[in-house]
Amino acid sequence: MKKLKVRKIWLAGSICVLAILAANAEVGSGDYLSPLAVVADAEADTIYIAEFTARQIAVFDTVGGRVTKSISLPARPSGVAIAPDKSRLYVTGAAPAGSVYVIDPTKGKVTSRISTGHTPTAPVVSPDGNVLYVCNRFDNDVAVINLKTARVVCRVSVQREPAAAAISPDGRLLFVANLLPAGAADQDYAAAAVTVIDTASKKVIATIQLPNGSTSLRGVCVSTDGQYAYITHVLSRYQLPTTQLERGWMNTNALSVIDVTGKKLVNTVLLDDVDLGAANPWGVACTDDGRYICVTHSGTHELSVIDRQAMHEKLEKVASGQKVSDVSLAAEDVPNDLSFLVGIRRRLKLAGNGPRGLVIIGAKAYIAEYFSDSLGVIDIGGEVRPSTRSVELGPKTPMTPERRGEMLFNNAKLCFQHWQSCVSCHPGARTDALNWDLLNDGIGNPKNTKSLLLTHKTPPAMITGIRDSAETAVRAGIRHILFTVRPEEDAVAIDQYLKSLEPVPSPYLTRGWFSKKPRLSKAARRGEKVFEKAGCSSCHSGPLDTDLQKYNVGTGKGREQTQAFDTPTLVEVWRTAPYLHDGRAATVKDMLVEHNIDDKHGRTSGLTEKQIADLAEFVLSR
Repeated sequence: MKKLKVRKIWLAGSICVLAILAANAEVGSGDYLSPLAVVADAEADTIYIAEFTARQIAVFDTVGGRVTKSISLPARPSGVAIAPDKSRLYVTGAAPAGSVYVIDPTKGKVTSRISTGHTPTAPVVSPDGNVLYVCNRFDNDVAVINLKTARVVCRVSVQREPAAAAISPDGRLLFVANLLPAGAADQDYAAAAVTVIDTASKKVIATIQLPNGSTSLRGVCVSTDGQYAYITHVLSRYQLPTTQLERGWMNTNALSVIDVTGKKLVNTVLLDDVDLGAANPWGVACTDDGRYICVTHSGTHELSVIDRQAMHEKLEKVASGQKVSDVSLAAEDVPNDLSFLVGIRRRLKLAGNGPRGLVIIGAKAYIAEYFSDSLGVIDIGGEVRPSTRSVELGPKTPMTPERRGEMLFNNAKLCFQHWQSCVSCHPGARTDALNWDLLNDGIGNPKNTKSLLLTHKTPPAMITGIRDSAETAVRAGIRHILFTVRPEEDAVAIDQYLKSLEPVPSPYLTRGWFSKKPRLSKAARRGEKVFEKAGCSSCHSGPLDTDLQKYNVGTGKGREQTQAFDTPTLVEVWRTAPYLHDGRAATVKDMLVEHNIDDKHGRTSGLTEKQIADLAEFVLSR
């Protein structure tokens, strides 16, 4: 039988699957498989599946169409890569003190472990098999590992929460997708970026900014000819009041195209249709012959199959000034054109729920379907509407309320016209780092997206406390953000999911020589005393770091100049930048120094620079 070449796709298991990582007690972790990422060997007869909540790698025989064995792991696998000679698997284990597990696929056993960083994901092997690149999501860096010595050579800082990575065919460039925007949110521009690392110098040589509102970067791949990189993400229209959903008024879903040689953005195309959203794009892969680009839609349980050549021809025409549609008269129109892919993209329904990573073998796409514990299989090269099937990877498990709530939280089919799901603005049930003008407290006063961690324990809800409880806010969100009416049991299930969330330990904590238990650094211990001295503990008190009260801290503007804001919990505050109600403070230090008017938000004006740094270290360690 002729051996098929395999286009290997290295995908991050990103947030909402990474939704609740390692220390993050994922619901039903012992009951579900939650396939997240996949990779195939060069012979195309074996697929390795990272099953996140089951803490194992499933070995799938493509000829027999079944799982032949499972390899247990000490931690939840967030990504999987294979050596070019297929002698080793490299699996990232999502934990605060994270590791790469080296597996001998023949023996089906872990043979060694390499320490990396906080919540590693998206492992990528160099074409020569000598180097492994790993995204340390919460350390905001990429570990470069020499596989001959099994040691981390260096760590390259990137922008914010690297969640996916891909290497050019010649091995010279690594493209890293940062999940969230960095910086203040109250400016005219807020968007996540793609970091480009030169693998020879091990340095960042470019930061490619995506269109305004780009967030939740989930997947990245490089075409087999090495000319282009493709990035999947949400493209939010956060500068509009949330009055409707039609025509992508709030969130659209996108594929950004990057010129590899020029290391620059070519353009961004929308994956939605005019009246039907294609929510939460995740995995992306090119067929080995370069004919198609495939994108999984985790919110609508679909696969987009795009004619790659036709898309690039259309992009080249519009870049030269030719009109290519009623909307796209110039290149800058393309990110707003919901009809751009009409006629050059097939949108295929999948049988499973929650598609994430994918790998393409010949003309077949194999897709990790997270919530249905299945592997989707679909032939993309033949029929316009091919049949699809889902292969069950294990026995069916009854769905708990928490698991069902997590599934609903991610399911855009609940939403009017399927434009978005709860996770579109709350990746991992946390924040998208954008300001939104919700209508619950008037119009023209945008607020930064809050994390939903502990929200049921810290009433009232919303930044101004406009909702008396998280339960009220969940039901209002279904009505006024998803623009739909759902049975009460759906809201109850979402409540249960959100209540089940557990905080992730801060990357600012340290671990001693004789104890693996995280603890405050010396600076943070000094900062704890400053926290008391500055009066911060009078409001941020108790086990949840909040007194559940509202205060005017002098940050309101315009008609909100005297507005009292809810005291937020400081638990996991290291993860929720930017800060203050409108995200004007890019960092905790900015909040303490630049935006603390008349010491209304703690007595910080008399602190030294060193005391401020120590205080920020303590706050970020919460």
